[in-house]
Amino acid sequence: MEIIGYIASVLIGISLGLVGSGGSMLTVPVLVYLMHVNPLLATTSSLFIVGATSLVGGLRAYAKKIVDFKAVTEFGIPSIFSIFITRHYLLPALPQHFFSIGHISVSKEMFLMLVFALLMLAASFSMIRSRYLESQAGLTEKDRDNKALFLVVLGLFIGVVTGLLGAGGGFLIIPSLVLFLKLPMKNAVGTSLLIVAINSLLGFLFSLKQFEYNWTILLSFTALSVAGLFIGSKLSEKIPGDSLKKGFGWFVLVMGIYIIVKELLIR
Repeated sequence: MEIIGYIASVLIGISLGLVGSGGSMLTVPVLVYLMHVNPLLATTSSLFIVGATSLVGGLRAYAKKIVDFKAVTEFGIPSIFSIFITRHYLLPALPQHFFSIGHISVSKEMFLMLVFALLMLAASFSMIRSRYLESQAGLTEKDRDNKALFLVVLGLFIGVVTGLLGAGGGFLIIPSLVLFLKLPMKNAVGTSLLIVAINSLLGFLFSLKQFEYNWTILLSFTALSVAGLFIGSKLSEKIPGDSLKKGFGWFVLVMGIYIIVKELLIR
């Protein structure tokens, strides 16, 4: 199972290289079910793996001049604030036992995995059904300023998701950049990678003293994920973006259903 886990770590990077999101959607389930890592530790470990991989992708995007730094600021600053609050106050405040349904006792770990699975289902439907229509004209500075409040609120929400579940939020950031800021898809992916990198790595640093980490797994997963990132970037040049998004959406849907079945029925 561990060998399969390491192979899956390459897929984490491929997903980030292909569509600029979805890394954490794979990382947390792989760590929990294949590497047998505690769910709370897995969400934090995911922040490091996805953050480091996304940073490499973000720097490559910066070198290609396809990063919108104003968008990075609009998302990043409120996200950092809510990540800090979530990791230091909200996550520790969650009860160890939530409730019981028959013979099923919903613990803190199970609750996080179920919420994560529901988030995966929502993301999968968004990726399967959506078609991003790129605007060639873009937005004026005045139009962008009018949307600043929305981006700040979305950044706060993404920070809570990142802090609570170890998800970078790329599946929310990319459609926002394309639909609301009218960024070209390649620019949205590059910008998203940098935002995810900042959010994830800071989220990991905020939790650095809370857990003992298996650095062999962390560094091995990260190295293989970075290799996958380069593979995904190459593939993205040959496969239409809309097909990539839908294909990955179906995969995330299956994974989400599997987690729900695993947590509720197969214990």
